[in-house]
Amino acid sequence: MLNLSKNIKLVASDFDGVFTDGSVYLDEDLKQVKKINFSDIMGVSRLLKAGYKFAIISGETSNILNYFKNKFNVEDIYGGVRQKGVVLSEIMQKYSLSADEVLYIGDDVNDLPAFDCVTYKIAPYNANPLLKLRTDIQITGNSGGNGAFRELVEDLLNS
Repeated sequence: MLNLSKNIKLVASDFDGVFTDGSVYLDEDLKQVKKINFSDIMGVSRLLKAGYKFAIISGETSNILNYFKNKFNVEDIYGGVRQKGVVLSEIMQKYSLSADEVLYIGDDVNDLPAFDCVTYKIAPYNANPLLKLRTDIQITGNSGGNGAFRELVEDLLNS
């Protein structure tokens, strides 16, 4: 179980490598296809129904992000972000949240600036090994795209 606080009000997440397994499937027309675990989608639903704020900050652009924005009526969905820490800081200011009220989950080195904004740092089991070297980042038992986000949500709801 992850060590989380009842003070957390916002869960912010990377997308690829958290909601997906990090793979990109290309068809013959070079269109990308990504697999998303429905358990993680249910995790978003449970998180929002419990009253938490939710954000996605992705380095990639994808119509899949619009799916989350529309399905859950969440305005804080950002794609094509190169400075995740800056965007996360802006979201935190928007809601007047401190570092100990925000949790961030990401899977790779481009998530490090966002991790540095928050107290609660989570990475999926299959995250980049460099993240696993940091003692301030907790690791889920599940891999990205295979229930890591849902695990985080269940641990948060039961903390």
